[in-house]
Amino acid sequence: MQNLQTLLHSYGNWVVFLNVLVEQAGLPIPSYPTLLATGAVSSGPVGWISAWMLATLACWAADSAWYWAGGRFGDNLLRMICKVSLSRDSCIRQTQSRFLRVGVFALLVSKFLPGAGALTNVMNGYAGTAYRRFVVFELLGALIWAGSGLLLGALFSDAVGRVVGLLGQYGKWGLLLLAVLLALYVAVRAVRRWLLVRSLRVVPRLSIGELLQWQAAGRAPVVIDVRPGDLESMPRIPGAIVVDMHAPVSDLGLQGESRIVVYCACPNEISAARLAARLRAEGYGDTWALLGGYEAWEREVQAARGLSAIEDAGGA
Repeated sequence: MQNLQTLLHSYGNWVVFLNVLVEQAGLPIPSYPTLLATGAVSSGPVGWISAWMLATLACWAADSAWYWAGGRFGDNLLRMICKVSLSRDSCIRQTQSRFLRVGVFALLVSKFLPGAGALTNVMNGYAGTAYRRFVVFELLGALIWAGSGLLLGALFSDAVGRVVGLLGQYGKWGLLLLAVLLALYVAVRAVRRWLLVRSLRVVPRLSIGELLQWQAAGRAPVVIDVRPGDLESMPRIPGAIVVDMHAPVSDLGLQGESRIVVYCACPNEISAARLAARLRAEGYGDTWALLGGYEAWEREVQAARGLSAIEDAGGA
């Protein structure tokens, strides 16, 4: 097998381009180590700059695709990404929170945060950020991210070079080691996710229909919204109070006998279940996580409006 260092010297820039493109497209194949290795073995500023430009070009291609998809498919795409994410329990909540706080400036740092890059691009498309403005900040963020990897590789070229040389010395076994380490990384993240979901299964879920029945019967619970950001201008379940899910329970102003329903915008109601678990541990035993979160409520309301419109048309 060709020596790994020779491979990087000969085709390193294109390896960088393909690796960055695949990662930014959404596959869990880290490209930062490739940037480090390329920065360490690049011969002269020409090779370094060409790798930098190709990495930035790969980011632009993938990020623009996510941007246009976000504008076209919006909520459905966000939910799909978070369902396949290794950190889907918090990815929607954290990405929305970050975007609501800093807007398009999040593009400057999103690539340094695992799983946040694609979601931030989708959020910009979904929010209607002008494409010119998006491209400016996206390119700046890509230049900072790719340049940092190449620069660190160049600064620590001796150490990185020894690692690359060691992997190259063992040929296919070195590549096999990299594959095993990547598989272990994915497996550890997946197991952590599975353990979290399993630990929160004990939190009871309440369906939208049951919540509506409670409200119709005059047993309306305290409804808590733990979605991120400033929700004052955003639609929410009528009567819901907005809280920070990390706030101390004593600051929520709840009564011990309160019946409580918590909802979020996360797959598997993870954020809602987390707060519900805390409340139950603090003595609020009649606490539930709303099944399906706000999206399920919105679908129920839209379905009810559609049925009402049909009945009105039939009556006319």
